[in-house]
Amino acid sequence: MKCLTCDTLCFSIICKTCQKNFLCPSFHKREISKDFYNYSFYAFSDIEDLILSKYYFHGDRVFNLLAKLSFAKFSKNFNYDENIIAIAIDDHTRHEFSHTAILAKHLKSKIIKPKYNICKARNIVKYAGKDQEFRKNNPRNFEINDISNQNVILCDDLITTGSTILEAKATLEKKNNKILFSLTLADAKL
Repeated sequence: MKCLTCDTLCFSIICKTCQKNFLCPSFHKREISKDFYNYSFYAFSDIEDLILSKYYFHGDRVFNLLAKLSFAKFSKNFNYDENIIAIAIDDHTRHEFSHTAILAKHLKSKIIKPKYNICKARNIVKYAGKDQEFRKNNPRNFEINDISNQNVILCDDLITTGSTILEAKATLEKKNNKILFSLTLADAKL
């Protein structure tokens, strides 16, 4: 197989050299509402083509690699006094996989347990390229299944305006869940 970024023959979707040179995550913090933060690992502009792989058959391999390099490393170093549930935002299966479920899976640790099919959008609308006003006028209308009174980390691939994350947070809080923060691969504002 060829590396997606440099076309070198390799055994991985992205070769070790490109992983080392281009995919070394850094940690970014953004306040998206008062005292609520999103943490991300990459600037969207740096990994845009890789994020967009979620629309193609090879996207699951790309997301597994990105999650291994970022989310899995984060979970190994993260400590908290209580157990936590990692919830993938809108983990519908599209193109034979759910990119947000892959991210949540890589957070699994002694204190973090991924849960799936918990936060599903009833309104399937694409926000890509849409402004804040469009997003406010077309909410996702999340449905929450079987979870209450939990400590939660929200997982998504990308933060742009933060409206999806904040809507998911508000919906989960209605069932007495404590949303600690959100974690995304990339931030469009970096």
